Amino acid sequence: MGRAEVGTPKYLANKMKAKGLQKLRWYCQMCEKQCRDENGFKCHTMSESHQRQLLLFADSPGKFLHNFSKEFSDGYMELLRRRFGTKRTNANKVYQEYIAHKEHIHMNATRWLTLSDYVKWLGRTGQVVADETEKGWFVTYIDRSPEAMERQAKAERKEKMEKDDEERMTEFIEKQIKKAKSKEGEDDETQEKYTELKREEEQPLKLDIRLEKKFQPESILGKSALLTKRPADQPDEKVFKKPKPVPIESSRSALDEIIKQEEMKKERTNRKDYWLHPNIVVKFISNSMGDKFYKQKAVVQEVIDKYRAKIKFLDSGEKCKVDQAHLETVIPALGKEVLVVNGAYRGSEALLKKLNESKYCVTIEILHGPLKGRIVENVQYEDICKIHGT
Repeated sequence: MGRAEVGTPKYLANKMKAKGLQKLRWYCQMCEKQCRDENGFKCHTMSESHQRQLLLFADSPGKFLHNFSKEFSDGYMELLRRRFGTKRTNANKVYQEYIAHKEHIHMNATRWLTLSDYVKWLGRTGQVVADETEKGWFVTYIDRSPEAMERQAKAERKEKMEKDDEERMTEFIEKQIKKAKSKEGEDDETQEKYTELKREEEQPLKLDIRLEKKFQPESILGKSALLTKRPADQPDEKVFKKPKPVPIESSRSALDEIIKQEEMKKERTNRKDYWLHPNIVVKFISNSMGDKFYKQKAVVQEVIDKYRAKIKFLDSGEKCKVDQAHLETVIPALGKEVLVVNGAYRGSEALLKKLNESKYCVTIEILHGPLKGRIVENVQYEDICKIHGT
């Protein structure tokens, strides 16, 4: 039977069928051929070209499976980035738009059996934020492109500048208020208190006028001390005034103020939104990999792109790559060494001295460097972490 002539109803029907999507079970990913029915798919599987493709697949199945999975993931993530951005979206909605294109990579050609498995894998690798609800899986794209990171850094710098200006203004206002209050207190002390002149009936008026007495040196030093002459051979003695000692408290307060300003400056420069460091012990707090690894401790072997890490579980020895959102720091016992992972003393090794459970903070002592021996108080739990092997 020959092909339908151009312009006939049969020709138009065939064109409409070819334009639309067909059933997934009648599609051959290796040959990239879509069959219309079961008979056509059976004939295709028995063809010589299909058999040659199967022989190629049998030689290196892992290579083809990896390529198909990569193409599918790249296309899905590109559509999610361009179409929805960083908005929280239903994963199935993105998938339906992706498969609307006729020449897309099919899910049955990848290493993921279902869309849920693929979304869980995206969450584990830190590409999206995945959460499951009654309506299905929802994904939120994490934009870590250089342009987005630069925009975020500019916004943070602008926010810090505005905060610094506000802090300066509030400090200036507080100083002015204190200055005005102290001035009012001095004026009240120096101001003379006047009383009303009252006279009781049938009593003479009495005025209590106090005149200042003139200074009489004789009354203080004595007459003999003034009249006696100094011997000629005795030299004149010069009177030296002893300098007033500077109060220790004021010098200490000035030093504390300088140290406080220095720590605030370090805090602004070293405070980041990422905290992962190699060779620290962390706790896995995500349920995405099941109860087997939930709240299990692991050691960070390698940091990838600042926000992800390659970890090794201490109990089982298994390795995986996770995002920092699925990890938390571990606080060791008192007297153990810790690493400051964020804040003013970021990257410094310290000794855990004190634990304040009510305020969720600790007191540490810097062990190395020019600040060795400095005691730092009120360090938050998430800013320090246990060092592996200590």
